Amino acid sequence: MQRYFNFKELNTNYRQESVAGLTTFLAMAYILFVNTSILTAAGMDEGAVFVATALASAAGTLIMGVWANYPLALAPGMGINAFFAFTVVLGMGIPWETALAGTFISGVIFFILTLTKVRETIINAIPEQLKLAVGAGIGLFITFLGFQNVGIVVPNEATIVGIGNLTAPNTLLAIFGLIVTAFFMIRGFKGGIFYAMIITSVVGMIFGLIPFPDKIVAPIPSLEPTFGKLFAHIGDIFTPDLLIVVFTLLFVNFFDAAGTLVAVARQAGLIKDGKLPRAGKALTADSIATMLGAVLGTSTTTSFVESSAGVAAGGRSGFTSVVTAGLFVVALFFSPLLSVVTPSVTAPALIIVGVLMASALAGIKWGELENSIPAFLTVITMPLTYSISTGIALGFVVYPILMAFKGKYKEVHPVMYVLFVIFVAYLGWAV
Repeated sequence: MQRYFNFKELNTNYRQESVAGLTTFLAMAYILFVNTSILTAAGMDEGAVFVATALASAAGTLIMGVWANYPLALAPGMGINAFFAFTVVLGMGIPWETALAGTFISGVIFFILTLTKVRETIINAIPEQLKLAVGAGIGLFITFLGFQNVGIVVPNEATIVGIGNLTAPNTLLAIFGLIVTAFFMIRGFKGGIFYAMIITSVVGMIFGLIPFPDKIVAPIPSLEPTFGKLFAHIGDIFTPDLLIVVFTLLFVNFFDAAGTLVAVARQAGLIKDGKLPRAGKALTADSIATMLGAVLGTSTTTSFVESSAGVAAGGRSGFTSVVTAGLFVVALFFSPLLSVVTPSVTAPALIIVGVLMASALAGIKWGELENSIPAFLTVITMPLTYSISTGIALGFVVYPILMAFKGKYKEVHPVMYVLFVIFVAYLGWAV
């Protein structure tokens, strides 16, 4: 086992890897409850989504650890789950079963791309500024969702949106949770978001805002309401709207996975001579996890940047991921805790994760208007139109136009011109 995971070469051991695996799990355990809350809003069965989230996370993380030998954990991605639930299902009126079919197809395409040189072509084709803008825009979008879910932001006839009643009990509980989460994050607690959710839930129960759970441990809920439901809807994705959905899922997952992999590998000192060993295996593991997750009944499963918490605790090999995967399996028996994870508990997590994602704004070249204008439009239109895909479409349409105005049309990759035509058609169709 030690030889398989290269313990000697990586200067690690079982204890160090186990502590790292536990740290990673605690840093991302919130996804079990937050993802369930988001997808339940789309009409999916709560118990089944909880099980699908845990199993997809466990399976994807195990594949990443055993096959790619990276201390990288996977789970349904934040932001992509919001796109799935609020833009695709609730916004576009697409059944969640069809949305899962789109998720599965995006995973299949991702898998094919990782086996070919097309992967590098796509990575090089899309400018870094738009990649950063997409991440930041999704951050603003899920923060807006967090504000909305607990009444911090409410509809207003005069101004479209406005401030809510901040003295409402559940809103106050969410604000308390936000402060506690921020405290833990600022103080450097590796599982800060998860710990804050526990404290907020306990405070909510003390003040009678959240019901006490009947029990802590229970049999694993049935997966039947979501398992395999996508297969009867594969043929429904061949419409302009759904094809754009598939592209958006693929785009976000593709660059999120690649970016997270590089960031965590660099932190762990695993990049050799500027190259990332076994990158193909790692990205393939990510694509397989997306397909498995869709079959089980959850939105796109992808690499989690919270894995950096485990690396900071000493994780260097895939054994870290094996430990994390095992803990996700154990979590299957704690579904009764879903009853105490109300919107007041999950909203702070959405807001703080949004803050972390919005940090990508720092990398945008604001002084270069041909870059900053399409980036800004991408970022701002996601929350304002309540649509991640619309934000991506506007950015991808405006970018080549402004580059041409600047006289830099030759610097725009041909793939971007193809996407320009596709997104112009999409925006015309959507309107």
